[in-house]
Amino acid sequence: MQTPASSMTTTLVASPRRAAARAVLVASAPALAIYAASRVFVLGLLSVVARVRHQALGHYLTRWDSHWYIQIARHGYAHAIPRGHGNAAQVNLGFFPLLPTLIRVAHWCTNLSYPAAGEFVTFVAGALAAVGVWWMVHDVFDTTIATRATALVFFSPAAGVLSFVYTEGLIIALASFTMLALHRQRWVLAGVIAALATACDPVASAIVVPCAVAAYTAWRSSRDARAWWAPVLAPAGIATFFVYLWLHTGSPLSWYLAQRAGWQAGPMGTGVFYALYRVALNGVNDLNSLAKTVALVAAVVMVVLWRRIRPPLTWSAYAGAVLLFGALSPIVGISPRLLLRGFPLFAVAAASVTRPRFLVLVTLSALAMGVLTVASTTLAWTP
Repeated sequence: MQTPASSMTTTLVASPRRAAARAVLVASAPALAIYAASRVFVLGLLSVVARVRHQALGHYLTRWDSHWYIQIARHGYAHAIPRGHGNAAQVNLGFFPLLPTLIRVAHWCTNLSYPAAGEFVTFVAGALAAVGVWWMVHDVFDTTIATRATALVFFSPAAGVLSFVYTEGLIIALASFTMLALHRQRWVLAGVIAALATACDPVASAIVVPCAVAAYTAWRSSRDARAWWAPVLAPAGIATFFVYLWLHTGSPLSWYLAQRAGWQAGPMGTGVFYALYRVALNGVNDLNSLAKTVALVAAVVMVVLWRRIRPPLTWSAYAGAVLLFGALSPIVGISPRLLLRGFPLFAVAAASVTRPRFLVLVTLSALAMGVLTVASTTLAWTP
């Protein structure tokens, strides 16, 4: 006859796991503190704007793309793309499913409204992103560089969107944990997390590239066939979405067609040049194009620093793929939001500068974040 395990035995078994979890949480405290500080800064600014304009704070947190994600969570996907181009043709088929799915789950579990559920999901995703970035960098450098890199990411000019119902928090969280898993040779885990990332957003599909690079490197060095699980599993998210679209709308290309009709019109690969042209034409009066031009210069500087530091090849593969997505777009270009998604670039910047220069850099970056956050409440900056 078996005797039930005593409470003391259970405690002894569980204690090592609890101790490990507590140790990870304590070590992650700098990342969570940085994230909290950045959100207080952003929400404080938006609260002031909301008070001055007699609007609810939530009005500014659920605008722009947030509207589409919340609509998908509430009603599901449309079945067809409206006729025409531009605003008349905009439809929620142009957005990926993971964030709306999580919003709907949060709504069901908490009974929060859909906008509030969206805010809850994105806040938690942002906190996980901060922890993921910190540990990803810590595995390669040290505590100081990890903390600096996290500060540069979460006080980067476009980081205000981490308080909107946007996918950036999810993308950064999933991509950073994928690269952490790749670094630790947890191949299946990396592939599963990457598959979730590819269901977030088309740019997040860049995570497939480091999975393939890591698998090839492991195969060449040690003939580790298990490494191929990462790139095999990684595209599952986007593949599943496209199959769903095929069944739902009759075309697996509905996302692409919706984007082209409603948002991404124009020749592919012209977004960077269009931003430069607009700045030459309008100067500082066109904040969108000015922000993209400054982001392009920052990207070039960080790529130069990249050659000095030589971070892991997976970081290079991911950041390069993200920049390529921006360069190929007819409208996005190298925007502040795109740089935020290519967050390993900030880690390299953190590892390249001295402490005084880092303080100057993070201060200027936080000021830029404040400007763009306030500008997002108008039509001056389209986040």
